[in-house]
Amino acid sequence: MAGPVNPGDQPDKILFEKAANEINHGRFDVGRLTLQTLINTYPDSEYLSKAKLEIADSYYRQGGVSGLTQAEAEYKDFITFFPTAPEAPMAEYRAGMAHFRLMGKEDRDTLEADQAEAEFKVFLQKYPDSTLMPTVKARLREVQEILAESDYEIAKFYFMRGANKAAESRFEEILSKYPNFSEGDQALWYLGQSLERLKKANEAMPYYARIITDFPLSSHVDDAKDKLAAAHLPIPKPTGAILARAQADEDRHIDNGLFHRMEGAFTSTPDFSATLRGPVYIGGIKPPQIEMAKEQPANKVGNLSAQTVSEGSLNSGPAADPSPKVKGTTPPAAATGSPASATPPATTPASSTAATPPAAAKNNTGADPAKTGNRDSKTASDTSSTKKKKKGHFHFLKKLFPF
Repeated sequence: MAGPVNPGDQPDKILFEKAANEINHGRFDVGRLTLQTLINTYPDSEYLSKAKLEIADSYYRQGGVSGLTQAEAEYKDFITFFPTAPEAPMAEYRAGMAHFRLMGKEDRDTLEADQAEAEFKVFLQKYPDSTLMPTVKARLREVQEILAESDYEIAKFYFMRGANKAAESRFEEILSKYPNFSEGDQALWYLGQSLERLKKANEAMPYYARIITDFPLSSHVDDAKDKLAAAHLPIPKPTGAILARAQADEDRHIDNGLFHRMEGAFTSTPDFSATLRGPVYIGGIKPPQIEMAKEQPANKVGNLSAQTVSEGSLNSGPAADPSPKVKGTTPPAAATGSPASATPPATTPASSTAATPPAAAKNNTGADPAKTGNRDSKTASDTSSTKKKKKGHFHFLKKLFPF
């Protein structure tokens, strides 16, 4: 609330007081024009941050689609220029409330609800010590109730049509992002049923157990207990805090009858009456882990298994051959023709000695003697021819001049 203008006041203060007075009387355009004059004329004024926040508040008070849209932009602009100002938490909260006031029912477009949820989550992360924290948490729970209801109607449609795979993914997303959804017990039950239709009965059991622990007053508790008992699984019990909170929510929810439901059908304002109390999950929760896998044997990696043996078993058995064995080669003992490994020659007739085949005429090195003899004679002839070539017509001079 702006105070009275005194004759000795500074001109920037006078402009701010006049602008605030105009806005309080509903003359938003005149007030915003005066504030903009203050900002342009006195950029170093102590009223600069207050002037920008007052402009954003004027759009917020004006309301409507255009007013709230501009208000959200002005609040974000204020936070950018004055992030450490004492009014920054209020600016962030009202930036989310601008989207909150533009939200529609769960069967309408959820764009504004998504943006409101994002702004409230930013507030919880940036200003955890603010006095506005309880209010922001309450607004966030209401926004998430609308978003969960919107997804729940889609998931239920898939379930009724028999699209079990699509229903499974939708219900899992709802339970992960919105664990405090007022119809979470219905979502858990339908998810378990979808998994059973998909022949995944073991995976459905943890969700039936969550009905008992998270929604102890649900109408599906007895059915969930029967499912767990049939699978020979232990039946969990809810904690005293969860049971008390569920009872408080049950007492707070009052059915206003047919007239209330008909009134809601003709209005575009979302109904937050079913919102549950409890903690707020910014990042959601992970689905329950299902431990149904069999225990793998120890010392096993992939398809290779390792077995522990004693030192005695390693020292027993035949000695290993230190020489490497290559496929297709002859062992060293056989190659050298040692008596221990050589095969005795077969008896051949005397008439066949003159016509010994080349394979039998080879020596111990595996070479053909005929070919070897030809090669040696050829080498000897080449040597003699070389010596002859060294002698020439002037060979006698070497005897006279030995150098």
